[in-house]
Amino acid sequence: MTIETEEPALTVDELAARAGVTVRTVRFYGTKGLLPPPVIGPRRVGHYGAGHLARLALIEELRRQGLTLAAIERYLDRLPPGLDAHDLAVHRAVVASWAPDAVETVGREELGRRAGRQLGPQDVDRLTAMGVLEVADGDTDGAGEGGEGVYRVDAGLLRLGVRLLDVPLSPEAIRAARTVLLDHARAAAHELSRMLREEAPQGDAQAVRSLSAHMQPLVVQALLTAFQRSLTDELREWLGEPPADGSR
Repeated sequence: MTIETEEPALTVDELAARAGVTVRTVRFYGTKGLLPPPVIGPRRVGHYGAGHLARLALIEELRRQGLTLAAIERYLDRLPPGLDAHDLAVHRAVVASWAPDAVETVGREELGRRAGRQLGPQDVDRLTAMGVLEVADGDTDGAGEGGEGVYRVDAGLLRLGVRLLDVPLSPEAIRAARTVLLDHARAAAHELSRMLREEAPQGDAQAVRSLSAHMQPLVVQALLTAFQRSLTDELREWLGEPPADGSR
């Protein structure tokens, strides 16, 4: 198993701190083959990069969803090869969408700490447009320059949202894209929910939950793979390029 590492400058202690887990947990995942080994640098010190951090975050999200280590290993083995930190973050965000809302209220300083970088007023505006955070009720300063601000943050989307800050899209484009994605996601969820209810014995809520739990990893990967391929095909067609399979 290989992984792309960008600037592998994190020690195991720093990786664990950034991911919110213990060093023992990091080493455990390594021995199980879920997390690739670090890059060995001078003095035989292992260093981890953005890819390790993103993969670790995905593993932790899958565990929060209730998957066993064996199920997590199967999920990771089915991922396409060569995924970078951004791709892994997208997978984590999609997986997190199955979980109950993980919204927390934090101050500006804590928001910056969790984001891993200083956030200016424009950054906060863009994250708000993405639906990653919103100004908490009763906070009049909010994103105002110089104000501390108190925010309600979707913890499951924050890391992905921060990476998207460097993508040159206007807040208006981000809002429009979010609306399109939410509309289609809700339509897909509605149809899948109907299908699960029809497959389960009538009135058996536990059976529906069980079917949903078993299908979640498969649905996540199917949706993401279908979307990535469809987007690639759309861009190729717009650019006048032949399809990826060479057909016309």
